[in-house]
Amino acid sequence: MEVDTAPVRRHLEVDGVRFSYCAAGSGAIPPLVLLHGIGSNARSWRDQLAELGDVREVVAWDAPGYGDSTPVAAPRPAAADYAGRLARFLDGLGLDRIALLGHSLGALIAGAFTAAWPHRVERLILAAPALGHRTDPGAPLPPAAQSRLDDLAALGPDGFAARRAPRLMSPAATPGQLERARAAMAEIDPDGYRQAVAVLAQGDLRTDAGNIAAPALVLAGAEDTVTPPAGSRALAAATAGGRYREIPGAGHLSYIEKPAAFNAAVRGFLNEQ
Repeated sequence: MEVDTAPVRRHLEVDGVRFSYCAAGSGAIPPLVLLHGIGSNARSWRDQLAELGDVREVVAWDAPGYGDSTPVAAPRPAAADYAGRLARFLDGLGLDRIALLGHSLGALIAGAFTAAWPHRVERLILAAPALGHRTDPGAPLPPAAQSRLDDLAALGPDGFAARRAPRLMSPAATPGQLERARAAMAEIDPDGYRQAVAVLAQGDLRTDAGNIAAPALVLAGAEDTVTPPAGSRALAAATAGGRYREIPGAGHLSYIEKPAAFNAAVRGFLNEQ
């Protein structure tokens, strides 16, 4: 039986905007900032906080509308709105230059941030990146995005998590890993999730990737059926200085399912000269 070692949330307020986050480690080299996916939160990064903080500070935020973080004002925000909120969060922590890792929806935000503030990102990691649906702001949500909201409305967070979480793992995932994914998804706030779905619908990571000059690594789980490896491989090819690495036996949540392989890939990339 796995022991629950979920990290404790910290809190920060910047100009009336509240952020919740988790942090570990210290070090003189640029810290690593972690951005979770649409059905997760800061505490889902517990294996990375525990193992990557040996020589650097590791910070995992709760996105706007997640955890105790203040939602953005726009009812249908774009990735740029979340990137701007990330800039404010980093300013509040006194972090000027960072290494940035975004998973799934977090990769959309990481791409938008890096394209807008290139001087602040030393290295970029896009894990299981959601490419976005490239929908116009005023257009109806695409069916794949709308179905998320329909399921959430019909099932509530608990039922929604029970249905969707198993899709994020490979068939070899342990019961403990499946429970971690389910429990994190069950914590979503419906309003925060609806805003995140709008980000996903309007997102265009392909275009942002073309404006990224920082060294970049795209990580994919070989068994990922949510953001399949083919899309991640193409994204890496479209990113200047981009490279691609696949994690065998992992589904969408490779950082939970295969933490040793995931962390080794991250550490190796960050330590490159």
